Amino acid sequence: MSNDAIWLLGCGNMAGAMLLRWLETGLDARRVTVIRPSGKPVAPGVRVVTAVPADDPPPAVLLLGVKPQKLGEVAGMAAGPETTLISILAGATVANLRAAFPAAGTIVRSMPNTPVALGKGAVALYAPSRTPEAEAVAAMMAPLGLVEWVEDEPMLDAVTALSGAGPAFLFRFIDALGAAGADIGLPPEQAARLALATIDGAAALAVAAGESPAMLAERVASPGGATRAGLNILDGEAGLAPLISRTLAAARQRSAELARGG
Repeated sequence: MSNDAIWLLGCGNMAGAMLLRWLETGLDARRVTVIRPSGKPVAPGVRVVTAVPADDPPPAVLLLGVKPQKLGEVAGMAAGPETTLISILAGATVANLRAAFPAAGTIVRSMPNTPVALGKGAVALYAPSRTPEAEAVAAMMAPLGLVEWVEDEPMLDAVTALSGAGPAFLFRFIDALGAAGADIGLPPEQAARLALATIDGAAALAVAAGESPAMLAERVASPGGATRAGLNILDGEAGLAPLISRTLAAARQRSAELARGG
Protein backbone atom coordinates (compact mmCIF):
# COMPACT_ATOMS: atom_id res chain seq x y z
CA MET A 1 0.00 0.00 0.00
CA SER A 2 1.40 3.39 -1.00
CA ASN A 3 1.50 6.58 1.03
CA ASP A 4 -1.69 7.92 -0.53
CA ALA A 5 -5.02 8.69 1.08
CA ILE A 6 -7.55 5.93 1.73
CA TRP A 7 -11.16 6.93 2.27
CA LEU A 8 -13.97 4.73 3.52
CA LEU A 9 -17.41 5.84 2.39
CA GLY A 10 -19.41 4.13 5.10
CA CYS A 11 -17.87 2.04 7.86
CA GLY A 12 -20.23 -0.71 8.97
CA ASN A 13 -19.31 -4.09 10.42
CA MET A 14 -17.44 -5.41 7.39
CA ALA A 15 -15.62 -2.24 6.35
CA GLY A 16 -14.80 -1.59 9.99
CA ALA A 17 -13.34 -5.07 10.41
CA MET A 18 -11.19 -4.61 7.32
CA LEU A 19 -9.94 -1.23 8.50
CA LEU A 20 -9.05 -2.45 12.00
CA ARG A 21 -7.09 -5.35 10.55
CA TRP A 22 -5.18 -3.02 8.23
CA LEU A 23 -4.36 -0.75 11.15
CA GLU A 24 -3.19 -3.74 13.20
CA THR A 25 -0.87 -4.78 10.39
CA GLY A 26 0.80 -1.43 9.91
CA LEU A 27 -1.46 0.95 8.01
CA ASP A 28 -0.80 4.53 9.12
CA ALA A 29 -4.05 5.81 10.61
CA ARG A 30 -3.23 9.31 9.36
CA ARG A 31 -3.80 8.12 5.80
CA VAL A 32 -7.39 7.13 6.52
CA THR A 33 -10.57 9.19 6.37
CA VAL A 34 -13.92 7.64 7.25
CA ILE A 35 -17.02 9.37 5.93
CA ARG A 36 -20.08 8.46 7.96
CA PRO A 37 -23.15 10.55 8.85
CA SER A 38 -22.95 9.63 12.53
CA GLY A 39 -19.40 10.95 12.92
CA LYS A 40 -18.79 8.10 15.37
CA PRO A 41 -15.05 7.50 16.00
CA VAL A 42 -13.50 4.41 14.48
CA ALA A 43 -9.96 4.07 15.81
CA PRO A 44 -7.27 6.34 17.28
CA GLY A 45 -5.73 8.59 14.64
CA VAL A 46 -8.36 7.93 11.99
CA ARG A 47 -10.13 11.06 10.76
CA VAL A 48 -13.91 10.72 10.80
CA VAL A 49 -16.08 13.26 8.98
CA THR A 50 -19.81 13.45 8.34
CA ALA A 51 -19.51 14.57 4.70
CA VAL A 52 -16.98 14.42 1.90
CA PRO A 53 -14.22 16.95 2.67
CA ALA A 54 -14.82 19.70 0.12
CA ASP A 55 -11.24 21.00 0.13
CA ASP A 56 -9.47 17.63 -0.19
CA PRO A 57 -8.52 16.09 -3.53
CA PRO A 58 -10.05 12.70 -4.35
CA PRO A 59 -8.27 9.85 -2.58
CA ALA A 60 -6.06 7.22 -4.16
CA VAL A 61 -8.35 4.51 -2.77
CA LEU A 62 -12.06 4.77 -2.00
CA LEU A 63 -13.60 1.80 -0.22
CA LEU A 64 -17.33 1.76 -0.71
CA GLY A 65 -18.83 0.30 2.47
CA VAL A 66 -22.40 1.60 2.60
CA LYS A 67 -25.43 -0.67 2.40
CA PRO A 68 -26.15 -1.72 -1.20
CA GLN A 69 -29.50 0.07 -1.24
CA LYS A 70 -27.73 3.36 -0.49
CA LEU A 71 -25.58 3.28 -3.63
CA GLY A 72 -27.75 5.91 -5.31
CA GLU A 73 -27.40 8.23 -2.33
CA VAL A 74 -23.59 8.27 -2.46
CA ALA A 75 -23.18 8.19 -6.24
CA GLY A 76 -20.32 10.32 -7.49
CA MET A 77 -18.92 11.15 -4.06
CA ALA A 78 -15.16 11.44 -3.53
CA ALA A 79 -13.93 9.59 -6.65
CA GLY A 80 -11.66 11.03 -9.32
CA PRO A 81 -9.78 9.64 -12.35
CA GLU A 82 -6.84 8.59 -10.16
CA THR A 83 -9.09 6.91 -7.58
CA THR A 84 -9.26 3.14 -7.31
CA LEU A 85 -12.79 2.31 -6.23
CA ILE A 86 -13.18 -0.85 -4.15
CA SER A 87 -16.75 -2.00 -3.57
CA ILE A 88 -17.83 -4.54 -0.96
CA LEU A 89 -21.49 -4.09 -1.88
CA ALA A 90 -23.16 -7.42 -2.57
CA GLY A 91 -25.11 -7.32 -5.82
CA ALA A 92 -23.67 -4.03 -7.10
CA THR A 93 -22.12 -4.91 -10.47
CA VAL A 94 -19.20 -3.14 -12.10
CA ALA A 95 -21.71 -1.61 -14.52
CA ASN A 96 -23.78 -0.32 -11.57
CA LEU A 97 -20.66 1.09 -9.93
CA ARG A 98 -19.41 2.73 -13.14
CA ALA A 99 -22.78 4.38 -13.61
CA ALA A 100 -22.72 5.64 -10.03
CA PHE A 101 -19.05 6.74 -10.11
CA PRO A 102 -18.33 7.68 -13.74
CA ALA A 103 -15.24 9.71 -12.80
CA ALA A 104 -13.51 6.88 -10.93
CA GLY A 105 -10.45 5.15 -12.31
CA THR A 106 -10.10 1.42 -11.67
CA ILE A 107 -13.09 -0.38 -10.17
CA VAL A 108 -12.64 -3.60 -8.20
CA ARG A 109 -15.41 -5.59 -6.59
CA SER A 110 -14.49 -7.36 -3.37
CA MET A 111 -16.40 -9.98 -1.39
CA PRO A 112 -14.79 -10.40 2.05
CA ASN A 113 -16.17 -12.25 5.06
CA THR A 114 -16.16 -11.45 8.76
CA PRO A 115 -13.03 -13.43 9.77
CA VAL A 116 -10.98 -10.74 8.00
CA ALA A 117 -10.97 -9.08 11.42
CA LEU A 118 -8.53 -11.81 12.55
CA GLY A 119 -6.59 -12.04 9.30
CA LYS A 120 -8.31 -15.37 8.62
CA GLY A 121 -10.88 -14.20 6.12
CA ALA A 122 -11.58 -15.11 2.54
CA VAL A 123 -11.63 -12.25 0.04
CA ALA A 124 -12.77 -12.72 -3.55
CA LEU A 125 -11.96 -10.03 -6.11
CA TYR A 126 -13.25 -9.20 -9.56
CA ALA A 127 -12.14 -6.51 -11.98
CA PRO A 128 -12.82 -6.22 -15.71
CA SER A 129 -9.06 -6.37 -16.26
CA ARG A 130 -6.14 -7.18 -13.98
CA THR A 131 -4.37 -3.84 -14.26
CA PRO A 132 -1.49 -2.86 -11.94
CA GLU A 133 -4.03 -0.86 -9.94
CA ALA A 134 -6.24 -3.93 -9.58
CA GLU A 135 -3.27 -6.05 -8.53
CA ALA A 136 -2.45 -3.39 -5.93
CA VAL A 137 -5.88 -4.01 -4.45
CA ALA A 138 -5.05 -7.72 -4.13
CA ALA A 139 -1.88 -6.79 -2.26
CA MET A 140 -3.90 -4.47 -0.03
CA MET A 141 -6.24 -7.34 0.83
CA ALA A 142 -3.46 -9.82 1.68
CA PRO A 143 -3.38 -9.07 5.44
CA LEU A 144 -7.05 -10.00 5.63
CA GLY A 145 -6.59 -13.67 4.72
CA LEU A 146 -6.96 -15.76 1.56
CA VAL A 147 -7.33 -13.63 -1.58
CA GLU A 148 -8.80 -15.15 -4.73
CA TRP A 149 -9.61 -13.61 -8.11
CA VAL A 150 -12.73 -14.76 -9.93
CA GLU A 151 -12.67 -14.55 -13.71
CA ASP A 152 -16.40 -14.01 -14.31
CA GLU A 153 -18.38 -11.41 -12.39
CA PRO A 154 -21.50 -13.61 -11.88
CA MET A 155 -19.26 -16.01 -9.93
CA LEU A 156 -19.24 -13.44 -7.14
CA ASP A 157 -22.81 -14.57 -6.40
CA ALA A 158 -21.43 -18.06 -5.72
CA VAL A 159 -18.66 -16.58 -3.58
CA THR A 160 -21.25 -14.59 -1.64
CA ALA A 161 -23.09 -17.84 -0.90
CA LEU A 162 -19.99 -19.87 -0.03
CA SER A 163 -17.54 -17.68 1.85
CA GLY A 164 -19.48 -14.44 2.28
CA ALA A 165 -22.45 -16.07 4.01
CA GLY A 166 -20.53 -19.19 5.00
CA PRO A 167 -19.51 -17.97 8.48
CA ALA A 168 -23.17 -17.52 9.42
CA PHE A 169 -23.91 -21.07 8.25
CA LEU A 170 -20.98 -22.39 10.27
CA PHE A 171 -22.13 -20.48 13.36
CA ARG A 172 -25.49 -22.20 13.00
CA PHE A 173 -23.71 -25.57 12.77
CA ILE A 174 -21.72 -24.82 15.94
CA ASP A 175 -24.94 -23.97 17.76
CA ALA A 176 -26.60 -27.12 16.46
CA LEU A 177 -23.64 -29.26 17.52
CA GLY A 178 -23.75 -27.83 21.04
CA ALA A 179 -27.53 -28.18 21.25
CA ALA A 180 -27.28 -31.80 20.10
CA GLY A 181 -24.70 -32.43 22.82
CA ALA A 182 -27.16 -31.09 25.37
CA ASP A 183 -29.89 -33.30 23.89
CA ILE A 184 -27.83 -36.42 24.65
CA GLY A 185 -27.21 -35.45 28.25
CA LEU A 186 -24.45 -32.85 28.62
CA PRO A 187 -25.09 -29.61 30.51
CA PRO A 188 -25.94 -27.02 27.82
CA GLU A 189 -23.13 -24.58 28.66
CA GLN A 190 -20.56 -27.36 28.74
CA ALA A 191 -21.85 -28.77 25.45
CA ALA A 192 -21.55 -25.31 23.85
CA ARG A 193 -17.94 -24.95 25.03
CA LEU A 194 -17.00 -28.41 23.78
CA ALA A 195 -18.68 -27.77 20.42
CA LEU A 196 -16.81 -24.48 19.92
CA ALA A 197 -13.44 -25.98 20.90
CA THR A 198 -14.06 -28.96 18.62
CA ILE A 199 -14.81 -26.73 15.62
CA ASP A 200 -11.80 -24.52 16.36
CA GLY A 201 -9.38 -27.43 16.60
CA ALA A 202 -10.81 -29.34 13.65
CA ALA A 203 -10.69 -26.25 11.40
CA ALA A 204 -7.05 -25.60 12.35
CA LEU A 205 -6.20 -29.23 11.65
CA ALA A 206 -7.96 -29.12 8.27
CA VAL A 207 -6.00 -26.00 7.28
CA ALA A 208 -2.66 -27.48 8.38
CA ALA A 209 -3.15 -31.00 7.05
CA GLY A 210 -1.92 -32.10 3.67
CA GLU A 211 -5.06 -34.16 3.14
CA SER A 212 -8.62 -33.32 2.17
CA PRO A 213 -11.28 -32.88 4.87
CA ALA A 214 -12.98 -35.97 3.50
CA MET A 215 -9.85 -38.03 4.12
CA LEU A 216 -9.44 -36.55 7.60
CA ALA A 217 -12.99 -37.63 8.42
CA GLU A 218 -12.21 -41.15 7.27
CA ARG A 219 -9.13 -41.26 9.50
CA VAL A 220 -11.25 -40.42 12.54
CA ALA A 221 -13.94 -42.96 11.71
CA SER A 222 -12.93 -46.53 12.54
CA PRO A 223 -15.13 -49.31 11.10
CA GLY A 224 -18.09 -50.01 13.32
CA GLY A 225 -17.21 -47.19 15.71
CA ALA A 226 -19.13 -44.24 17.14
CA THR A 227 -17.83 -41.74 14.56
CA ARG A 228 -18.86 -44.03 11.70
CA ALA A 229 -22.36 -44.34 13.14
CA GLY A 230 -22.69 -40.55 13.12
CA LEU A 231 -21.18 -40.17 9.65
CA ASN A 232 -23.72 -42.65 8.32
CA ILE A 233 -26.41 -40.11 9.25
CA LEU A 234 -24.55 -37.10 7.79
CA ASP A 235 -23.71 -39.00 4.61
CA GLY A 236 -27.24 -40.27 3.98
CA GLU A 237 -29.51 -39.13 1.16
CA ALA A 238 -31.16 -36.57 3.42
CA GLY A 239 -27.91 -35.73 5.20
CA LEU A 240 -25.48 -32.85 5.29
CA ALA A 241 -24.38 -32.57 1.64
CA PRO A 242 -27.85 -31.98 0.11
CA LEU A 243 -28.74 -29.61 2.97
CA ILE A 244 -25.64 -27.47 2.39
CA SER A 245 -26.22 -27.58 -1.37
CA ARG A 246 -29.75 -26.20 -0.92
CA THR A 247 -28.46 -23.60 1.52
CA LEU A 248 -25.83 -22.25 -0.87
CA ALA A 249 -28.21 -22.38 -3.82
CA ALA A 250 -30.70 -20.20 -1.93
CA ALA A 251 -28.01 -17.70 -0.95
CA ARG A 252 -26.61 -17.58 -4.49
CA GLN A 253 -30.07 -17.01 -5.97
CA ARG A 254 -30.74 -14.14 -3.59
CA SER A 255 -27.37 -12.55 -4.40
CA ALA A 256 -28.19 -12.74 -8.12
CA GLU A 257 -31.63 -11.20 -7.48
CA LEU A 258 -29.97 -8.30 -5.65
CA ALA A 259 -27.66 -7.78 -8.64
CA ARG A 260 -30.75 -7.46 -10.84
CA GLY A 261 -32.29 -4.98 -8.43
CA GLY A 262 -34.69 -7.48 -6.93
